Amino acid sequence: MSYGAGGDVKLFVVVAVVIVAVGALTLLFGAPIVEGVTGIFEPGIGLKTAAIWSFFLTVAVMVVFALVAGDSLIGEIQFMIGGFFSFFFMFTVLIAWVF
Repeated sequence: MSYGAGGDVKLFVVVAVVIVAVGALTLLFGAPIVEGVTGIFEPGIGLKTAAIWSFFLTVAVMVVFALVAGDSLIGEIQFMIGGFFSFFFMFTVLIAWVF
């Protein structure tokens, strides 16, 4: 069962009209939304302050992980060091980005 050439052209035209309509609506209604969102990206606390906050947050998370690990701190230290630096980097960037 194959579709005729007319069916493919009609489908293409319908899809193209929908894409153009969605694009036009996005441009029409999107501009006021973008103006409102730009206030979110004003300067925040910066990386230095975020690094301080993320250090203490990371230490608290690592203490909780060590308490619930079951093998004590010594048995998990090689994983805790890598996890510390991963969490520290992630928390620093996310805190600086959000705040």
